[in-house]
Amino acid sequence: MPLSHQLWQANEDLALACLHHPFVQGIGDGSLPEHKFAHYVGQDAFFLEAFARAYSLAAAKAPTWEGFQIFHGLAQGVLQELNLHKGYAQTWGVDLHQVSPAGATRQYTDFLLATAWSQDVGLTAVAMSPCMRLYAYLGQSLAQAGIPDHPYSDWIKTYSSSDFEPLAQQLEQLVEAYAQDSALTQSTYRYAMQCERDFFEAAWQVS
Repeated sequence: MPLSHQLWQANEDLALACLHHPFVQGIGDGSLPEHKFAHYVGQDAFFLEAFARAYSLAAAKAPTWEGFQIFHGLAQGVLQELNLHKGYAQTWGVDLHQVSPAGATRQYTDFLLATAWSQDVGLTAVAMSPCMRLYAYLGQSLAQAGIPDHPYSDWIKTYSSSDFEPLAQQLEQLVEAYAQDSALTQSTYRYAMQCERDFFEAAWQVS
């Protein structure tokens, strides 16, 4: 079994915890309070900027030209996702220039950037892969009964789309190409998944 699949299966408990989290379920059925989603949009935009930087660092370290191109292309995908967030921000009245990272956001971005700076490209891919695979999983799961018509339908459309799944797969291909199975690999993947869960919980707790 490919390493990326092994890692995903080993952390299925956290994937399910995210799917069944009230924040994600609120996106799914449209019941999420608007101020919680607005907070999430700002925090996620901050996170995505760090995510794009981590991709760029990984591209610079990639030992092959093919790896460089894939990492660079994935960074471009994040920039497109940030444009989507700009649209969200306008809709929800969020000034992205005034966003200060919450504790859970800073914890996650510091971890990603520290990994990208200090570790090899394989471990960086491992640290980043949970975000992409999880969001594809969440989007596809929420869309199983059809895309609903409510304020968060665009979120579900984005992450369940045939455009997003290949991005998750490309990053998993980089895991296969550059990462080795080890205790550090396993703990890095799980920590990223825990950061994802904590990110949703922090947004849910906003009053």
